[in-house]
Amino acid sequence: MGIVCAAVSVFAVVQVLDPLTRGIQFYLMIFLAATLPLVFLAYRCGMPARLRNRSGIVGLIDGETPRPLDWTLAVLALLVAAYPMLPFPILGGGGGFDAFLDRQGLLVTADVVAGGLLTLLVLEACRRTTGWILPAICLVFIGYGYYGGLLPQGWEIAHRGLDFSQIVNALYNDASGFYGTPLAVAASYIVLFTLYGVVLEYSGAGRFFVDLSLGLTGRSSGGPGRAVTMTGFLLGTVSGSGAATTVTLGSVAWPVLRRAGYPREAGGGLLAAAGIGAILSPPTLGAAAFIIAEYLAVPYLQVLVWAVVPSLLYYLGVVLAVEIGARRLRTTSVDVDLPAPGRTLLRYGYHLVSLVVMVAALVMNVSAPRAVLLATLTAFLLSFLDRRNAMTPVRIYQALVGGARAVLPVVAVCAAAGIITATVTKTGLGLQFASLLVRGAEQLGAGNDVAVLLLTVVFAALAVSLLGLAVPVTASFIISWVIIGPALIELGVGAPQVAMFIFYFAVLSEVTPPTALAAVAAAAITGGNAIGTMWQTLRVTLPAFLVPIAIVATPAGQGVLLQGDPLTMLGAAGACALAVAALAGVTGGWIVGPANPAERLLLLPAALLLLYLHPFTAAIGIGFAVLAVAVHLVRRARTPKESTT
Repeated sequence: MGIVCAAVSVFAVVQVLDPLTRGIQFYLMIFLAATLPLVFLAYRCGMPARLRNRSGIVGLIDGETPRPLDWTLAVLALLVAAYPMLPFPILGGGGGFDAFLDRQGLLVTADVVAGGLLTLLVLEACRRTTGWILPAICLVFIGYGYYGGLLPQGWEIAHRGLDFSQIVNALYNDASGFYGTPLAVAASYIVLFTLYGVVLEYSGAGRFFVDLSLGLTGRSSGGPGRAVTMTGFLLGTVSGSGAATTVTLGSVAWPVLRRAGYPREAGGGLLAAAGIGAILSPPTLGAAAFIIAEYLAVPYLQVLVWAVVPSLLYYLGVVLAVEIGARRLRTTSVDVDLPAPGRTLLRYGYHLVSLVVMVAALVMNVSAPRAVLLATLTAFLLSFLDRRNAMTPVRIYQALVGGARAVLPVVAVCAAAGIITATVTKTGLGLQFASLLVRGAEQLGAGNDVAVLLLTVVFAALAVSLLGLAVPVTASFIISWVIIGPALIELGVGAPQVAMFIFYFAVLSEVTPPTALAAVAAAAITGGNAIGTMWQTLRVTLPAFLVPIAIVATPAGQGVLLQGDPLTMLGAAGACALAVAALAGVTGGWIVGPANPAERLLLLPAALLLLYLHPFTAAIGIGFAVLAVAVHLVRRARTPKESTT
């Protein structure tokens, strides 16, 4: 299996350097035929999808041998995924790739059988990697496509209905199905970025980021928490996975947090919050960010620019929570036996060069796949500056294997997401649902344009958050974009603002109980209660939940994405930063010292009004914040001893 994984990584690299002349769909068919069988060999039959292996990492199972059923499904997956490319005729089908495409809309029985089997196998692969909820949602969409014609024609979501061959055609022989944008992103972007992350890890970059962060954060009581936050950001720039960053970070940082006095749940919450930031941290955002670039037909660099301010606001909330927590928990400084940060940076700072190379390449309009290949090559060459972490032939092979293995669950999710996007495209469900959502908001908002938009935004935020409880971030984004996105666009919100709103709420849903995967991984490391760790993670990250609403609530929200004139950008970023600080005071119960309920109650409208990003409401919000601080300081002046309690 390792050899096939390595071959997949090499194939993805070759596709960037010398693309196949048959087109992207032909490449995706080969890619799916190579990776889908690997899912059945890497994820055991009958096992819960989210299973900890001996190292405590959620996902692939170490040391387990595939069973006969796993091998059978793998072989069947190879056959049906490769069927469209078989050059010889089979029961009226086959005949090669071009002949298969020529039968679009007129599939023969062999095509329908192969496509139906592939659909079942994709659903099973998705179940093994993510659980049963996403496959169940896919089945609901298939059922809707098939039985939609039986719904009362007066219903908004009714349609003519699709027969089984039409459904299979949409999934198997149409660019909006299995071989649509989600799988194209996995095969063209994500596999290369995971390979880059693995090469960096093997070259010692992870250890460098941890040592640098611990050295730079000082010896104060809040130092360990700051180190975790900074390390999460640095690791996130090359990871793009919340759970993976949490595990990598926790294995090194938890002993430091424990020595500083952090309880298991509080320490786990901080680790998970820092890990989740990996999906928000440029230049390697989560997989959904690549899909945004494809859906909106913009360079990936543009998505990175949009992500800068929201990412900084997220970490601002985490840092404030760290400072408040350090005072509330009375944590202590920890002496770590590390070289001076200047010495660490001088000796191992070359690990940052590959990141600079990637960003520079993107700025020079180099495509994202080629930019990450340049960064990977740079990291490979620089690894030889440290003999212990040099990329020897064995390490190269391991990196190639690791890059492909890491992308397997993403492949399963993206292929399954094709079922949803194809059904929505063929039935027009997205526009119909958008109409229903807007109409409901109009009725509740009594036709007031501002009220209608705000209610639609709130409904959309709740829908994305609830969906994110059940499915991974990538699937959550895709489903929300095709179902909920049109409603906000219909109300005049810009597509970039809608895309980033959905992306951030899809990411933040990963910290919401009861399915916060990063928190589960953190609890496994700290030994804390999983649910308690989830609530601690939510408390730390809660200030960031309101930032996506600010992006779409008013036209000034584009300033948060660094769009518009400089004054708009500066005003939007400043107002959001004040709002995050106010909400951190609410959730942490702290201003200069412990805040009482009345003071926290004054900070809540301050945050909400500031996030509306209108001069009038911002002024009122600042007034509430000033009042809260003034009341707090007066009370502290009258009771001096409170500052030490």
